[in-house]
Parts: sequence; structure tokens; C-alpha cells
Amino acid sequence: MARTIIMDHPLIQHKIGIIRRKEVGTREFRQIIGEIAMFMCYEATRDLKLQDVEIETPICRTTAKELQGKKMAVVPILRAGLGMVDGILTMIPTAKVGHIGLYRDPETLKPVEYYGKLPSDCAEREVFVVDPMLATGGSATAAVQMLKEKGVKNMRFLCIIAAPEGVRRMQQEHPDVDLYIGALDDHLNEHGYIVPGLGDAGDRIFGTR
Repeated sequence: MARTIIMDHPLIQHKIGIIRRKEVGTREFRQIIGEIAMFMCYEATRDLKLQDVEIETPICRTTAKELQGKKMAVVPILRAGLGMVDGILTMIPTAKVGHIGLYRDPETLKPVEYYGKLPSDCAEREVFVVDPMLATGGSATAAVQMLKEKGVKNMRFLCIIAAPEGVRRMQQEHPDVDLYIGALDDHLNEHGYIVPGLGDAGDRIFGTR
């Protein structure tokens, strides 16, 4: 059974408190989203395996630690997920980046893929799927399913704010995917927005309405 981890790091909680404020502008919002993603990446990589490697310091030869050959990729769900990519690449600069674009069919209300571009060796990588908001879980579960159909086996899902409804859906449909959540909010309103939430993350990142 996969883990669901709610971040309790004081810096993450402090920065989430800032971006919830409606008066925070696009530039500051975008910057802090990236900072939160960086801290979340630090927590989400805590269990990566290490191996010993012989190195030479300016003083002598010694044994140091390095990541055990685990290649990684970041896959944002367009468009809001783009706001988290740079923060993660700050921590893992060698990670490759893929993209998944989804829209909701107005008749069926189900997510439809309109864009998908992944690293050619994505199936061999540890993949971090990122989206600032996990609301109903429709886009997140669809994106993870698409990745599985393309052969990806090792995934972690990172979101900054989640609603219980989205968390339950992810746990039910993808019980093998770890969830890393910055803050677990109260519920979804009748429009599908997370309460108290922070509004539309994509609009606030890109300055659109």
C-alpha cells in the first residue's frame, strides 16, 4: 500500500499560508509555488537509495555517498503543474521533464489527453507527477493511468493543496502511488474548488483570469 504523506515542515506551511492570501500577486505567487515544490521534493526524495563511491578530496581518498543510479523525471500536469517544475529541477537538475495536458470533456466530464510528451526512457525512471491542486482527482488519476499505460512503474504524486475527495480517489484508483501533500484542506465546494484553497492555481501562476 502506498503512503499518503502530509507535509508538516514549518517552511512549507508558512509559504502555503502566504499564497492562500488573495492579495498576493502573480510574481510572488509563482516564486513561492516554486519554493514550496523545492521543499516538497526534498521530503519526497528522503528514501532514495544511496551507494558508496570512492572519491579524492583535496586531502586524501575517501568513500562518499551518491544516488544509486536512479534516474528521475518530472511530469507536470498542464498547465498549473508547470509552476512546480523549476523548484524540483533546482533539487534534481539531472531530471528529465515530460508533459501531460488534459481537458475535461463538457459532455462526459471525463479528462481527455490533448498533449503528451515524455522522455523516451520514462518507463525506467522514478517519475514525480506534479500539480499544485488535487481537487476531484480526475486529472491526477487520469495522468497517472496514462503514465502506467506508457510503461511507467515508479511514480510519486506531489501536490501543494489537496481536498479529501481527491485524496480518496487517488488512493482507490492508484493504491501503488505515494502521495505527497503540502496541506490537506476541508472539502470541495459546489464548483469543484478546494475550500479554503487558494483559488485557481493556473490563473494565479500565469496571471490569467
